[in-house]
Amino acid sequence: MKRIEIIYIGLFVLLTSLGVVSCTQETYDDQEPVTEQMLDATFAIEELSANNFQITANSSAYVISNYWDLGDGTGYAMGSNSFELFLPDAGEYEIKHRTIGAGGIYSGEELISVNVEISDPISGNLIRGGKFTSEDDIAEWTIGGTGAGNGTWNFNDGNANLTTPSWGGNGIYQAIQVEEGRSYQIDMYISSATGCSDTWFEVYCGYSDPETVSGDYNEGGKLLSISTWDGSGTAPFAGKFTNVGSSTETNGVFTAAATGTVYLVIRGGGGDMKEGISIDNVEIRSVQ
Repeated sequence: MKRIEIIYIGLFVLLTSLGVVSCTQETYDDQEPVTEQMLDATFAIEELSANNFQITANSSAYVISNYWDLGDGTGYAMGSNSFELFLPDAGEYEIKHRTIGAGGIYSGEELISVNVEISDPISGNLIRGGKFTSEDDIAEWTIGGTGAGNGTWNFNDGNANLTTPSWGGNGIYQAIQVEEGRSYQIDMYISSATGCSDTWFEVYCGYSDPETVSGDYNEGGKLLSISTWDGSGTAPFAGKFTNVGSSTETNGVFTAAATGTVYLVIRGGGGDMKEGISIDNVEIRSVQ
């Protein structure tokens, strides 16, 4: 419930700035006042294939905007009333829908669960346990990848949170299999409720086992980066790493030089991480 409350506070501010929200119920086409009960949030899901679904909201003359939570951990976002949804990973997804009517009136929430039985063979996530929702998920990760190693990873509420003492650091990593010449997009949901100072948080992917590397792992160069020295991470942030991080040469794309085992290393540290940095929904997907 907390996430939804935050979202709708944001929506209220946005709609207020646009002059939409009123303290009283507004009319639609100069007719009767719009109420929550008049806004239809129900929708249908049609399975097109094992990983593709058609999402269609029931039409309502009183609806101005549709907001969808697609079960990927990123929360509600504005969308159309009908679209095709691709779910490449096996699992259970809770698809949620709310609508906005004239005067900033919003509907109740409708939810439909979708079960995807198999991962897409090309676009499926190569990472195991990237949602951190169970002990099995957490067991897929090894702590390490930095010289300091004195930061603390806490796994709870479906995410992994790193905090460090002054100028400390730590990382986690996982081995995956890649094919020569193929490119892979790395991304994750990353957030900090307070923002940071004197802090770095970086992603690498290389063929060397982090257990054999002395000091900070840096094979292949930074693929993704939060760096307060570069201007990212200084204020509270939340979103896809590829959107909220500092600019890097490949923006999270790793291209395999050889077929075999590589290690995804996620590490961070610094002088003041306050309440730390959290990640979830870690993924690596083939894009070529």
